[in-house]
Amino acid sequence: MWRRTYLFLVLVRLWLAFSPSYLHPDENFQGPEVIAGQIFSYPVRLTWEFTSDHPIRSVFPLWPVYGLPMLLLKWLWEGIGNDGEIPPITVFWTLRVLMFVISFVLEDWAIHELVQSPRHRNTALLLVGSSYVTWTFQTHTFSNSIETLVVMWCLVLVERILEASAQTSALAASTVLGVVAVFGVFNRITFPAFLLIPGLRLIPHFIHRPLSLAIMAASGLFTVLIAISLDTAFYTPHSITWLDLYRNPVITPLNNLQYNLSPSNLAEHGLHPWYQHLLINLPLLIGPAVALLFAKPHLSLRLCSAISGVLVLSIFQHQEARFLLPTVPLLLSSLKLPKKSTHRKIWIATWVGFNVVLGLLMGVYHQGGIVPAQVFLSKQPDATQAIWWKTYMPPIWLLNGKNEVLKTRDVAGMEGPLLFEELTQIATCDTPADRRNLEYLKEPNGTYLIAPLSSTWLDPYLDNKGLEGLRFREVWRHSKHLNLDDLDWAEDGFWPTLQRVVGRRGLAAWRVTKSCGPPLR
Repeated sequence: MWRRTYLFLVLVRLWLAFSPSYLHPDENFQGPEVIAGQIFSYPVRLTWEFTSDHPIRSVFPLWPVYGLPMLLLKWLWEGIGNDGEIPPITVFWTLRVLMFVISFVLEDWAIHELVQSPRHRNTALLLVGSSYVTWTFQTHTFSNSIETLVVMWCLVLVERILEASAQTSALAASTVLGVVAVFGVFNRITFPAFLLIPGLRLIPHFIHRPLSLAIMAASGLFTVLIAISLDTAFYTPHSITWLDLYRNPVITPLNNLQYNLSPSNLAEHGLHPWYQHLLINLPLLIGPAVALLFAKPHLSLRLCSAISGVLVLSIFQHQEARFLLPTVPLLLSSLKLPKKSTHRKIWIATWVGFNVVLGLLMGVYHQGGIVPAQVFLSKQPDATQAIWWKTYMPPIWLLNGKNEVLKTRDVAGMEGPLLFEELTQIATCDTPADRRNLEYLKEPNGTYLIAPLSSTWLDPYLDNKGLEGLRFREVWRHSKHLNLDDLDWAEDGFWPTLQRVVGRRGLAAWRVTKSCGPPLR
């Protein structure tokens, strides 16, 4: 029964990995899009983290996670005789499969290593495997998802060092720990918060075996030099020399730390109260499992790591739920299910319901039309202008070279009247071809508006058949799309808001034209 349940949960994870939901722009713009622009000829859009005078994102962890798979895919593509560039959507799904594989292999393997009791281990694997966070966030290309795996394997290495009976085993684990820890720091500056308490356990070991500390420091320093060299080469417009590394090294973790220590910088991304992680974000991630944290959980290195991470991250005023992703497997693998059969059944039913609802929401519907919309636009020969309204920023590397002629504008928060003015300026003139089926594709230019169907402000203009004003022709629609940033509880009320956002779910593309001359016959 346990094996069948576990296999079913793995298949659910795989199914949601192949769903085009879009959880946050960072899953593209802080990873795949950066490396895709280096390996392929796709035009990309680097965000401010990579273009500022003091860049805060390192490319060092991006190369082994995304770069090597892309290079391997490119080699296989050329090896089987395919001409031309690999379609970006193929690269996109390859990375989703990669994230599923490393989540399934490395995360579950780490739980096997960290949880000693076979019975408790089976429960932990089912709890982690049935979490919507594992199904969705861990199968997407987030730096937080990579951080989760790095934290867990650092804990595995700490345990191996402490339990090693032979000197050689401890030295080997110390060497790997130095490399992995540096990788974690360059991946996310928040990473050390999760090793604060577990790291203290290594102090007695290093006192008695200073060679382990020396080996770990040496491997870590060597990895730091490699990371700084890669970052300096990426951010320097010319070929670097040893003198560049000495005089002008680019140390992205230091830049990141300095940026996040400034309250004015954090205010640009949103400030939250100190209890945001504890009272809102953590329950949002693990739901009913929060109640079990107060019912004598297993005291372990995992639990200490999660506690230290939450407490340290709560100091910073900008707090997003995904920052706590590493705590999810650590906490779920530390829980004890209720002893009474009735209480256990009620809790399991609540847990299943919570994760099914959030799994479908985040894994299928959340901004789920953006990736398919980009694939659609890449195939429209007339598309030269694309306005995205009330959606997340679209990843332009998926346009498959269409970027050369297609200008993409993200106007997510623009007011309706301003949007109308913008469309009026760039809309192409209405022609007889615009009135005939697919004839518009032969036009040299075309303006497209991509917006959620829940945007009721557009309704009065969509049916315009007259001679004046803008005309909207719907040419594409994706039904599995929810825009949770369009919730207006205060103005519309709770139930009307749900009816609008959920009842009118979907994303559509309209070809926008206007009358420029005498009436059409």
